[in-house]
Amino acid sequence: MKEVFNFSAGPAMLPKEVMEKAQSEFTNWRDLGCSVMEVSHRGKDFIEIAAKAEQDLRDLLSIPSNYHVLFTHGGGRGQFAAVPLNLSNANDTSLHLVSGSWSKGAVDEANKYNHAKVVGEVSEKDGCHYVAQPQLSDIDQSAAYYHFCPNETVDGIAFDWLPESGKVPLVSDMSSTILSQPLDVAKHGVIYAGAQKNIGPSGLSVVIIREDLVGKARKETPSIFDYALAAKSDSMYNTPPTFSWYLAGLVFEWLKDMGGVDAMAKRNAEKAALLYSAIDSSDFYSSKVHPDNRSKMNVPFHLANAELDGLFLRQSQEAGLLALKGHRSVGGMRASIYNAMPVEGIVALVEFMREFERVNG
Repeated sequence: MKEVFNFSAGPAMLPKEVMEKAQSEFTNWRDLGCSVMEVSHRGKDFIEIAAKAEQDLRDLLSIPSNYHVLFTHGGGRGQFAAVPLNLSNANDTSLHLVSGSWSKGAVDEANKYNHAKVVGEVSEKDGCHYVAQPQLSDIDQSAAYYHFCPNETVDGIAFDWLPESGKVPLVSDMSSTILSQPLDVAKHGVIYAGAQKNIGPSGLSVVIIREDLVGKARKETPSIFDYALAAKSDSMYNTPPTFSWYLAGLVFEWLKDMGGVDAMAKRNAEKAALLYSAIDSSDFYSSKVHPDNRSKMNVPFHLANAELDGLFLRQSQEAGLLALKGHRSVGGMRASIYNAMPVEGIVALVEFMREFERVNG
């Protein structure tokens, strides 16, 4: 079988080494004669791997001891609801920096539970999509929290700066960027991430929350979304997505073996530079995102002649380059190049792009 590179935005590819280890343990985990999916989440064996997964994540991100790490259900959209339910009351205001589709979704959900106020949106600079940092003077210091998403998977918009919030707790949706580069957890109130991009398979979310923000959930908060209940029960109030948690633990081990987030940041920068260079050096391809806001995880690009899109997708798939179709709201192509994507995958994509341009340009 020829080598295949999966550019799916999520669920995304997992490291080959992780998949092979999971495969080898699939029916006989820890010599128990059964799968990790078939053992009790409250049993000694699973509790051990759950605790190790948490500690490995704490090590990778240098998470301070005054932060809880929760492994939860519901994905990113579940956290769109959990955050306002845990951090605000009905009369409170939440602040939102809207940089793309996902941060807009957080606004729509928050408006069901509080008064969501947009403090910044995507604008244009040099004819490209651009995100300017809101001024601290415009931030309402009485707000319950300030939500942002530093990397938008649909739009390919990202920023490396941290919004200035004063005393307002920062809440970051890091579903598509967590573990891809170093992160100062202590500057955030809450960090959450759906697992299906840089952590593991879908069905699991990780929440990192400062302990002083726990225990404030409004009474109507569903138990499954109550951060205090999750922290008190070690994320096992309800049966957790055990297989996803197990695989996340394997990914954390792999990341440590690879050199941690510093090594990932270097590798991700190299991958992104290769791909953006290929786009920028050609009139056949283009990016609509300003260079200051280009994502290193999700790279949308367009062909000069959109009538060739279908041919590009068919031939790229035949070449073993999967899931390059852009989101329906954006069009064009999108290459998602999370931690698990090797540099070789980018090289293969760039070579295909150049040959496709030579034949069809």
